[in-house]
Amino acid sequence: MGLFFDVLSAINNPNQQGSVDQLSSIVNTINQTTSGVDSATTQTALSALTGGLRSMLKQQPKTGPGGLESMLSQFTGSGSSGLGMLSSVLSPQMQQQLAQTVAQKTGLSANMVQSMLPGLITAALGFLKMGSGKPGSTASNTVLSSFLDGNRDGDVDLGDAFKFATRFLNPPARL
Repeated sequence: MGLFFDVLSAINNPNQQGSVDQLSSIVNTINQTTSGVDSATTQTALSALTGGLRSMLKQQPKTGPGGLESMLSQFTGSGSSGLGMLSSVLSPQMQQQLAQTVAQKTGLSANMVQSMLPGLITAALGFLKMGSGKPGSTASNTVLSSFLDGNRDGDVDLGDAFKFATRFLNPPARL
């Protein structure tokens, strides 16, 4: 739940880029990407992506041209934006490895996961971008820092964050 709290903090921080509209767009992208897949399987798929995506991001330099912050700025978290960039970030071998990992954990076919992967990763990177500072701000990206889990508490999972985001955006009706 810690990662989602960082997203909520970014939404409430005027120096960070996060907004409810952006979160809604990301959740909608994930739902469209996984159309026909139940929400529990979608959550499992995102959880399975967490480790591989974290490893990939840790290999990127944090700042400077081509750095992690620069790369995140290429992703909006919705639609097909940034998909061309995705190939340069994730090698075909890494994409295949992630697809196999997700397929094993979810029971979905590797081909189906491979077709969903660009949308899921683009949405995940858009999610992480929500913590970026607004232009002219010196705010650090707390969402990205939490995802990379600098304090190593292990409380980072994209599946859980998606579940809480969905609940946040669609609260249950009260009687």
